[in-house]
Amino acid sequence: QEGLVRLFGLTCRCLARDFGLSEPRLGVAALNPHGSEGGLFGSEEMEIIIPAVLEAKGAGLPVSGPFPADTLFWRHAQGEFDAICAMYHDQGLIPLKLLHFMDAVNVTLGLPIIRTSVDHGTAYDLAGTGQAHPGSLKAAIVMAADMARRRQLR
Repeated sequence: QEGLVRLFGLTCRCLARDFGLSEPRLGVAALNPHGSEGGLFGSEEMEIIIPAVLEAKGAGLPVSGPFPADTLFWRHAQGEFDAICAMYHDQGLIPLKLLHFMDAVNVTLGLPIIRTSVDHGTAYDLAGTGQAHPGSLKAAIVMAADMARRRQLR
């Protein structure tokens, strides 16, 4: 629970500092299908995620959820949220890569430096073949430069 509260705070601070969102809106994904349906599919929402969201809200963070992941990403795409905290790797990366496979960027939060990288594997098998697509690399470089500019303006 405390780890989630720290994650929510870190994400909101990063959205404000590095992406210029003065009032970021953070959506939190449920872990279990349909948000566990009141405990029918698991207890993590009631025991961990909901208390973490309530604690974060009590600290003034703009956090909402948890919401079932099968609808949360659609709500994000409609503009309801600026970012989503997924509960595990594939829960967040499947919708991201479905929409942005060629230009997705990995941003590491919580470091004293800006760190962006491509959002795919190393693809050593493509190195030197002329088949690799540069979109994610270009997007990572542009995003790092934009983040650095925003930090300088603060």
